[in-house]
Amino acid sequence: MSGRPVKRSLTIRGHRTSVSLEDEFWAEFRAIAAREGRALNALAAEIDAARGTEAGLASAIRLFVLQDLRRRAGG
Repeated sequence: MSGRPVKRSLTIRGHRTSVSLEDEFWAEFRAIAAREGRALNALAAEIDAARGTEAGLASAIRLFVLQDLRRRAGG
């Protein structure tokens, strides 16, 4: 566990963008997409559309992952 963000490319609505997340967030984000039977890019596009202008995409993905973990933990 390095704790350092890792930059990866995503395609959202036909546009390439880079997102920096820690490995643990990338792993959990991929697991959520797989569990839901969705493409990672499609899930990222949904998060991007819902985030508004207050937060960056990386922060929105982290919050999405955290909310999913809390929901599954029952809290």
